[in-house]
Amino acid sequence: MLRLTDIKLPLDHDAAALKTAILGKLGISAGELQGFTVFKRSYDARKRSAILLIYSIDADVSGEARILQRLQKDPHVGVTPDMSYRFVAQAPEDLAQRPVIIGFGPCGLFVALVLAQMGFRPLVLERGKAVRERTQDTWGLWRNRKLDPESNVQFGEGGAGTFSDGKLYSQIKDPQHHGRKVLTEFVKAGAPEEILYVSKPHIGTFKLVTMMETMRRNIEALGGEIRFQQRVENIEIENGQVRGVTLASGEQLRSDHVVLAVGHSARDTFEMLLERGVYLEAKPFSIGFRAEHPQALIDQCRFGPSAGNAILGAADYKLVHHCRNGRSVYSFCMCPGGTVVAATSEAGRVVTNGMSQYSRNERNANSAIVVGISPADFPADFSHPVLAGMELQRRLESRAFELGGGNYNAPAQLVGDFIAGRASTTLGAVEPSYKPGVTLGDLNSSLPAYAIDAIREALPAFEKQIRGYAMHDAVLTGVETRTSAPVRIKRNEDDYQSINTRGLFPAGEGAGYAGGILSAGVDGIKVAEAVALSILQSRKKTV
Repeated sequence: MLRLTDIKLPLDHDAAALKTAILGKLGISAGELQGFTVFKRSYDARKRSAILLIYSIDADVSGEARILQRLQKDPHVGVTPDMSYRFVAQAPEDLAQRPVIIGFGPCGLFVALVLAQMGFRPLVLERGKAVRERTQDTWGLWRNRKLDPESNVQFGEGGAGTFSDGKLYSQIKDPQHHGRKVLTEFVKAGAPEEILYVSKPHIGTFKLVTMMETMRRNIEALGGEIRFQQRVENIEIENGQVRGVTLASGEQLRSDHVVLAVGHSARDTFEMLLERGVYLEAKPFSIGFRAEHPQALIDQCRFGPSAGNAILGAADYKLVHHCRNGRSVYSFCMCPGGTVVAATSEAGRVVTNGMSQYSRNERNANSAIVVGISPADFPADFSHPVLAGMELQRRLESRAFELGGGNYNAPAQLVGDFIAGRASTTLGAVEPSYKPGVTLGDLNSSLPAYAIDAIREALPAFEKQIRGYAMHDAVLTGVETRTSAPVRIKRNEDDYQSINTRGLFPAGEGAGYAGGILSAGVDGIKVAEAVALSILQSRKKTV
């Protein structure tokens, strides 16, 4: 099989054009092409009047060696890499102890799935509820201002990624093609097959819900067990070795292999780990607002006459500006045709996030516009420097709750007023999508001055890249604080175990090793492999 890359065709090309392009690229006759599949499809929209589709193709041809020899200097023709997944181990039949996984978001899901596929019968402990019950609780906040601290956008089956755009792309290095394993398993669970080849695949919340249920049943059929509403209150450690966990109910579970896939908002877990002596360190993250614009404006700016084309779909964007004060402002978690959602997990606080359905057909585009911060920016008056970033998040979220009126409304301001430094009193052409609602006012006191100054400088700069971005009626909704975990649970690079606690495997976003559904799933596969190999190595030592 040959991999052909950088095949460019017009957006409106006919069905036969791709085959013709393959034959021309390889210099072969139609009879020599036995078949082909699209490995990747992206687009080049730099010229809006002549948007191109860019293909990578896997072609089955006769005389492959001869063709490779003839085209050896062409960087866009080569052998298709083997991307099939191979398990690193198989569980022994007399496995005495089950590995325990704390958390059932994208990372915990793939730790559990891969371990179950290898026969290790993992036990998953998820503090939140199953995904459909969790969805009802989430709507309880959005519709009725009723928060369940254990079942919300952050906690429950599927993790924070369930209530998101469902993006399945990442910039991580993936030489072992674990990302392909993630996408393949999602397709098996009901995701559209296009996620295997489009350049920026996404799923959307409704599809993620049913997929999670399917994958859970698969894990259980392979001997795994998922227990919901099981909050881990303590990690049992003896002489630097994990020995099990204690649940909030008082139940103790023995295991020498415990995976921490708790997500970026498990603040009580971070506090517990620090008390137990597990090594944590403060890490950078970002803070800012959600910006909403008409999706039609973004489509027109990015695609011009081709706006609305079914293949292109709703347009996204990626923006960055380096400010005079040394800060960088950038767009994050951009949700085309989506909504801004209430994402708090703690009472008396307001947090925003973005979400889209698979169709991406809502009237607004939204994106986090955030400022990078480092531990040097964290509160100096907090009792423990490792958790000072978490404390900063809490303070900003509490301030947002106050500015919103104390009823889970979010504070909001029109972009024009924000740039001018005056409070907003009435909405314009853009209707904010955040539920339960917004309270217009002045966001100036919602973030530190350096962040406000940076965003105020960045918005007009973004206007130069997307005409209309600094439009007066666009809406900023605050605050965005959960861009990533404020701590890293540091682990060894070789065996993925905590640097000072054997048998404890920090994983995913909550440990600081992932940043989205795909990268969390990939990290979950790596950790599952490390756990399996560690279990087998432990058995050898006891024999």
